[in-house]
Amino acid sequence: MSDEDLAAAWRDPALLRARLDRARPVPKRLAESLNRGDEGFEELRPPGLPRPAAVLVGLVERPGGPFLLLTTRTAHLRHHAGQVSFPGGRMEVADPDPAATALREAEEEIGLPPDEVEVLGELDPYDTVTGFRIHPVVGWIRPKAAWIPDPFEVADVFEMPLAFAVDLANHRREQRMRDGRMRTYWTLPWNGRHVWGATAGIIVNFVQLLRWRP
Repeated sequence: MSDEDLAAAWRDPALLRARLDRARPVPKRLAESLNRGDEGFEELRPPGLPRPAAVLVGLVERPGGPFLLLTTRTAHLRHHAGQVSFPGGRMEVADPDPAATALREAEEEIGLPPDEVEVLGELDPYDTVTGFRIHPVVGWIRPKAAWIPDPFEVADVFEMPLAFAVDLANHRREQRMRDGRMRTYWTLPWNGRHVWGATAGIIVNFVQLLRWRP
């Protein structure tokens, strides 16, 4: 996809939906370039099958172009405390699919009504070292009101310009030690925010899919 086509696609939900549809199933060459999660750390994950979860990769419609909807988790949470994340959480038995989970969690966490979200498609799952298999659900958001964060789970709600995220110059690699091993991961530092780990990996996957040239 040329930069002109890419710029047009990220401003039009119909074009984004078509782009996601064309990439399913993900071609082998593209699949090999995507982040599957914390690879090489399988033995550090909790025993048993990964626990299914879903997040909303929300694109908020704004006059200057769409923005990615992100939250900062509160410091006392058990998993990923204080980190930047998409709205989302564990799938429940009553949820018929990942989209239902993502929409339910977004409403609970930031007060986003499901009828303000147009679901465009899904990205490939992303496994975390903490034992979750995250299903990213892409949605186009036309908000009618301000966000209402749940004070127990969400310390802050903010938006990152999608134009910033699709610029490959803003994708950085960092390293840190975890359980005696060096971990390498993506980061997207933006406006004083440190977006990293699964959230950054999912953003990078989304951008790679948008930029995919068969």
